[in-house]
Amino acid sequence: MTTTPKPDTAGLSESLTLNELQKQVDAWIHTVGVRYFNELTNTVILMEEVGEVARIIARSYGEQSFKEGESAPELADELADLLWILLCLANQTGVDLEDAFRKNLQKKSTRDAQRHLRNPKL
Repeated sequence: MTTTPKPDTAGLSESLTLNELQKQVDAWIHTVGVRYFNELTNTVILMEEVGEVARIIARSYGEQSFKEGESAPELADELADLLWILLCLANQTGVDLEDAFRKNLQKKSTRDAQRHLRNPKL
């Protein structure tokens, strides 16, 4: 009888960097998940997960409501699903999310240094 290896969660620290998260996802994919789905499939899964988060937000904070007898899915779990598939896409396309995030934050900080302070709507 063959046993399926379990993901290593014992080594997870309280705080993980994006690089560490990317490595954890990659390790899981190659031990439990067999392989990554292709980029197109994972992009569609990303859209599906965004829709699930949007549905929860619309019903929990917007004007829609859950159907009678329907329990609200866990927003935290759905956001984690979203992060998971984003990490998969980053891994399979060679994107270092930690580096990309730093660069993006710098771009926003430079571009928007005064923009929001000057916005009368805020």
